[in-house]
Amino acid sequence: MVRHFLKDDDITPAEQRAILELTAQLRNRRYLEQPLLGPKAVAFITDKPTLRTQASFAIGIAELGGFPLMVDGNLAQIGVRESVADTTRVLDRMVSAIVWRTFADERIEEMAAVSKVPVINALTDGYHPCQILADLATIAQHLGGVRALPGKVLTYLGDGANNMANSYLLGGATAGMHVQIACPAEYEPDPAIVARAADIAATTGGSVAVLHDPRQGVAGADVVATDTWVSMGTEAEAAERKAILAPYQLNSELLAGARQDALVLHCLPAYRGSEITAAVIDGPQSVVFDEAENRLHAQKALMVWLLANQNTAVPTL
Repeated sequence: MVRHFLKDDDITPAEQRAILELTAQLRNRRYLEQPLLGPKAVAFITDKPTLRTQASFAIGIAELGGFPLMVDGNLAQIGVRESVADTTRVLDRMVSAIVWRTFADERIEEMAAVSKVPVINALTDGYHPCQILADLATIAQHLGGVRALPGKVLTYLGDGANNMANSYLLGGATAGMHVQIACPAEYEPDPAIVARAADIAATTGGSVAVLHDPRQGVAGADVVATDTWVSMGTEAEAAERKAILAPYQLNSELLAGARQDALVLHCLPAYRGSEITAAVIDGPQSVVFDEAENRLHAQKALMVWLLANQNTAVPTL
């Protein structure tokens, strides 16, 4: 069976650690690994607006010696003009891997079910696992390396029902971190995902918690992360969301409750004055642009790892 990366828990803690260690190596030696020499092609399909994802995957594929085949999902009309399965069967005969940034998780799951090459989730409505690999790489970069991740406290503020919160729960628990989602009751994460993350954390020494008090959430945190309050597909709810989420704004006063050297993360794009203030995102504790750069290095490491391990047994966590 081919290995895919659709969710953060598709890899074991040991596999995640190996990918993050390779990320650090590739940050320092960008052409260390070139498994796509030929060049071999990797398809990058996007159905959603993109900057960091497209840039990091296109450049990363090229730096691995390959050719990034850029596919406009809206032009291809995958699932409308042609089925997901048929699209996959066309592409997997020509490319070494498929990267897809799309909407419903069911779409990428359908692709992975028939693909003969690794499929990578570049963002779906449910998960953003490549972003969390980059975030973990950034935390490791600044707080003592990959082996220092276990035991660190990561607090995510804001909309707890979105893909970033889901991936922080699963990916952070896999890394052995103490993950806290501080969110209003109206926007809590899916209980099934919280339960899954708790099961993983029980094996890694981490923990997960869902809190409603943002001050309690940041108290003693090593890392404080946030994300836009209005995700793609929720624009019609913008005014309501901003009113409910206002107490969770990551500002200087709230950040002062975290550790003095706490890192600030935001996956971008950021809306200064909404979920985060300019003073925080542009301040000395912010590592958001290291985080953006690490998308490149982490995704390269992931592709190297998947290509080398694509026919290994799927783990049971």
